[in-house]
Amino acid sequence: MQLRRQPLPAPQPGDPYPAAPLLALLLLLALQGAAAAAPAGSGEPEDSGWRQDAELPRGLLSQAARAALHFFNFRASSPSALRVLAEVQEGRAWINQKKEYKVDLVFTTELYNPEEGKEHLGKCSARVFFRNEKPRPAINITCTRLIEKKTRQEEDYQLYKYMKQLKNLLDVVSIPDSHGHIDPSLRPIWDLAFLGSSYVMWEKTTQFLHYYMAQLSSVKQWKTNEDAIDFDYTVLLHEFSTQEMIPCHIHLVWYPGKPLKVKYHCQELQTPEEASGTEEASAVAPTELSNF
Repeated sequence: MQLRRQPLPAPQPGDPYPAAPLLALLLLLALQGAAAAAPAGSGEPEDSGWRQDAELPRGLLSQAARAALHFFNFRASSPSALRVLAEVQEGRAWINQKKEYKVDLVFTTELYNPEEGKEHLGKCSARVFFRNEKPRPAINITCTRLIEKKTRQEEDYQLYKYMKQLKNLLDVVSIPDSHGHIDPSLRPIWDLAFLGSSYVMWEKTTQFLHYYMAQLSSVKQWKTNEDAIDFDYTVLLHEFSTQEMIPCHIHLVWYPGKPLKVKYHCQELQTPEEASGTEEASAVAPTELSNF
């Protein structure tokens, strides 16, 4: 006699759930919970091949902060709001197989020319990508405002007016003088030159080398039919850690509120090679200048 397979009885209200479907349901819920709990912003770079470097190279965080500020100053295009590094507060770095570094950091800044009795500390966060020993690190930086926008615009315009109203076009031999003094009447020229040099210093920076403007000479202002300030100058950039002085000839075009235009040519002292470049503030790699 052939046996017939009996259908399973339909579950009645109040009956317990079968064990297998219940286990499957619990497993599904557990997987969903694990996915939801995965840290979306754990701080690890999204691209693979990076590992966090527990032992940071000496000075790497300060190097990254200085590079970020050179880039920030250039993009901001405001001699009245120049910033310098005050202190690195925190940071971490990742390294890949090519020995490239990706650095996340938070640091405080101060105005390049702080006025007595005024708040001059600010705060920035940045990501800096050093391509091994190659110059021109990629930068993304966000800073809190150090000076009110209206005040900055007024001070920039006053500097612009001062330059435009000079009866004699600039022809300065050297700033500072042999005693390290900068005449107050020449301070706007120095600040504007520092602004243009910020682009050069950012573009030449690597994870091992950074620069600072040590001397300004051979300043020549050009009379043009355009509204912008247009002048040439030569700077000596102090190269750390080689301690060499690198002469760079820079051509700068500036108008308040407009992107800065810079062309430069540097004579490298270590090798017979020379470096040059041209850039407009609106044409470089994207960055974030929020709250500026």
